[in-house]
Amino acid sequence: MKKVLERYKPAVRRRWLVLAAGVEWSAVGVALTTVACYWLYPATWPLRIAVFALGLALGVAIYFLAFSRLVVKNLKRIAGRPEVVCLFAFQGKHVYFLIPLMMAMGYAIRHSSLPKEIAAVVYLTMGLALILGSLLYFRRFSTTRASD
Repeated sequence: MKKVLERYKPAVRRRWLVLAAGVEWSAVGVALTTVACYWLYPATWPLRIAVFALGLALGVAIYFLAFSRLVVKNLKRIAGRPEVVCLFAFQGKHVYFLIPLMMAMGYAIRHSSLPKEIAAVVYLTMGLALILGSLLYFRRFSTTRASD
C-alpha cells in the first residue's frame, strides 16, 4: 500500500515548497483582509480609519512577534528536507491539525454576535500578518537558484 501511495505523491523540488507556502499564506491573508473590508464598507469613515489603524498596528506586531519566527522555522525545516519531497510538506504535520481549528475559530467569529467592526479588526490583524509572512517566503524563493 505504501508503494502505491508513493507513486501518486505530488513530488516537487524542495525550492517549490517555499513558493507553495508563500502562495498559501498570501491567499489566506488576502481573503481575510477582503472579508474585513467588506464588513467595514457600511461603516462611517472615522470608524473605518480607526479599525484599519488598529488592524494594521496589531498585524505588524503579530508578524514581528510570532509569524516572522514561524516563517524562519518553516524555511529551516524545508531546507533540511530531501531535494525531492511531497508538495504538501511545506507546513509541519502538526499545522495540518491546526488548520481546521483556525477555520472553526474564523467561523465562530464570523457568526458570533460580535459587531462586524470588531471582527474586522481580528480578520485584518491575521490577514496582514499572513501577507507580511508570505513576503519572506517569496523573498527566499526569488533568491534561491533553480538548481538549489
